[in-house]
Amino acid sequence: MDIPPTLEKRVAVITGATGGLGTTVARQMAVLGARLALLDIDPARLDASSSSLQLPEARLLTLTVDLLSPEAARAAAEAVRTRFGKIDILLHLVGGWTGGKNLIEAPADDLAFMINQHIWTSFNVIQAFVPHLTRNGWGRIVMISSPYAARPSARGGPYAVGKAGQEALMMTLSQELQGTGVTANLLLAKTIDAKREKIANPSPENSTWTTPEELSAEIMHLLGDEAGTINGARIPLYGSY
Repeated sequence: MDIPPTLEKRVAVITGATGGLGTTVARQMAVLGARLALLDIDPARLDASSSSLQLPEARLLTLTVDLLSPEAARAAAEAVRTRFGKIDILLHLVGGWTGGKNLIEAPADDLAFMINQHIWTSFNVIQAFVPHLTRNGWGRIVMISSPYAARPSARGGPYAVGKAGQEALMMTLSQELQGTGVTANLLLAKTIDAKREKIANPSPENSTWTTPEELSAEIMHLLGDEAGTINGARIPLYGSY
């Protein structure tokens, strides 16, 4: 797969920047020369992650943000634009899972948590950041979903609801972005294998898991100019279901 040659000119926002996927993607984009705005809700982890990149101040901005707040999301977008002059790429990598109980037993808080985590944060970042991308006439938006959004498993209802809502937002957005030069796509993973267990200890159970490096490689492909016709895609990265 070709590495996109244009990231030195790009400004990328990464939410959930301190997670296993966020740190991997940030590291790859730093190597490729992008200017990075790293957003997370945990200031200590954000400081640690940003320090590990060893980027000059001119290429790095860190923001502690609660993306459940529309006002905070908009303020973050304006801070990025003020620092770098534009925004080209939005990688919304905030994630989370709760489940293990059937719908009769699941507490309402589980459903609320998943709706907040996957739907409301996505809605808020779309409203805050996407107008900056469309003004450029070029942009890339990528979020992570799951095959369980379309085919829920038992005892995973709240998560499936959250991911289904996130997918609906992104598929709607992709249609509304037609002709703008901005694309919106989803990568689907069953389990993000942050500990690389399928490599260290392969088993039938983890054979369909997806490593951060595998997800990052596909993200890098979508960021290239040659991927401009890919829009509204749900790209599976988990092998067989």
